[in-house]
Amino acid sequence: VQLQASGGGLVQAGDSLRLSCAASGRTFSGYVMGWFRQAPGKERELVAAISWSGGSTYYADSVKGRFTISRDFAKNTVYLQMNSLKPEDTAVYYCAAKTPENSQRGRGYDYWGQGTQVTVSS
Repeated sequence: VQLQASGGGLVQAGDSLRLSCAASGRTFSGYVMGWFRQAPGKERELVAAISWSGGSTYYADSVKGRFTISRDFAKNTVYLQMNSLKPEDTAVYYCAAKTPENSQRGRGYDYWGQGTQVTVSS
């Protein structure tokens, strides 16, 4: 399984960015796909997640109403649309995938992509 994240950059507060995570190596039916972020000196946090097949979603309180996670079956890609960006959104963003087995067992994510830097200036 390979996850390739892209789309980060330097923007101003209030701007938008869309991150992409291209997934390959197998079919992802039943998987949960997530976007995490880690800011300097802080722990990694789950920002948003989506079930690959059912479309159910999760958002951290800090991004609700501003970020939208979605997936494209045809392109095997998961997106994170980030609007109304704030300086506190500055972090390295990672995409990750969790197998159905780990979801059932309440375990963590199995596969991780490389990070993409998002920097929001005030």
